[in-house]
Amino acid sequence: MENVIDIKGIIRNFKLGQETVYVLKGIDLTVKRGDYIAIMGPSGSGKSTLMNLLGCLDTPTDGSYILNGSDVSTMTDDALAEIRNREIGFVFQTFNLLPRTTALDNVALPMIYAGMSKKDRNARAEEVLKNVGLGDRMDHKPNQLSGGQRQRVAVGRALVNKPSIILADEPTGNLDSKTSLEIMHLFDTIHAAGNTVILVTHEEEVAEHAHRVIRLRDGMIESDVRNR
Repeated sequence: MENVIDIKGIIRNFKLGQETVYVLKGIDLTVKRGDYIAIMGPSGSGKSTLMNLLGCLDTPTDGSYILNGSDVSTMTDDALAEIRNREIGFVFQTFNLLPRTTALDNVALPMIYAGMSKKDRNARAEEVLKNVGLGDRMDHKPNQLSGGQRQRVAVGRALVNKPSIILADEPTGNLDSKTSLEIMHLFDTIHAAGNTVILVTHEEEVAEHAHRVIRLRDGMIESDVRNR
């Protein structure tokens, strides 16, 4: 299987006044197409920083990051935004939906940036909402949906451009345990359909769904275990 992510020697420092904070201290990581990975680690281990780099929301201080054949470690902000919209589907703990917009239009949003026609956008958004179990909720706004349904809308939006990677940051963090399990089953289904899934989580029950668990400590990879 080909590598969708190839990271070598990633370092990320932040300047705070006169101080330099060393967050990531030389990360090497390869992700194969179709991997299902959980990234874990205590607060301050570098999980969020690594996720921001993986998601092209940030660039490294040093090191290289090849995403689906493109070197993104040296890209401009505009180029990063374009590759982010094309290659990465984000799912956040807080859903990040537009409150006055229907489920259908929330899911269609990334396709506006991709330049698709309204007819094609709506057809694809309908297809995706049916796939995540919300075919009967397309015209509902976020405040008319439960937390689990909102997260399904967010998952649909992440899938809509057929990205190389689904990147989820604490995707069950705001959900009760029953709804969390439903959302994790949805991720299992998405992975089974051939998608590459990377979850950032502090919950062992969530990580158990992944096939590979990477643990960070003090800005370095402490362990990388494939469990199936």
